[in-house]
Amino acid sequence: MFKALAGICFLHLTTIFFLFWAIIDDAWWFTENLYTDLWGRWVMENNDNVWVYMDIPTSYRKDYLQAVQAFAVLSCLFAVFSLCVFIFQLFTLGKGKRFTISGIVQLISCFCIMVALSVYTDHFHRGEKNGWYGWSYIMAWFGWLLTLFTGIMYIILRKRVD
Repeated sequence: MFKALAGICFLHLTTIFFLFWAIIDDAWWFTENLYTDLWGRWVMENNDNVWVYMDIPTSYRKDYLQAVQAFAVLSCLFAVFSLCVFIFQLFTLGKGKRFTISGIVQLISCFCIMVALSVYTDHFHRGEKNGWYGWSYIMAWFGWLLTLFTGIMYIILRKRVD
């Protein structure tokens, strides 16, 4: 039982790590001379291999950008809260009960990161043909997959005492 709980906690911590790293790191979109994330843009000036931080362009709709930022941050917060609820439920649930609250909170985290990624995919970099999505964007999708998996797992999982 201890190995299973350690594995579940490790999987959940991995999920939180993916979400935080994806949101904090600056690699959501790349071109040859710029890279961008949810918070700013770095541009190479004069081919001197010097990267300069710039604000997100005004061509990006501010309401969409703020929605992506808000849902991404909410996803991280709900994932951390879900882990706290899971640990709390370990000590308070009776034998045979399900970790439903932990699962629902984790699925809310999954929904939040899915909304953030969907809005980002649909509204940003549409006309830019010479760029590609970076590893932070891909890690955010892996984070979504892990939050979905752990959320469903928590709902199905029953507490048992050996």
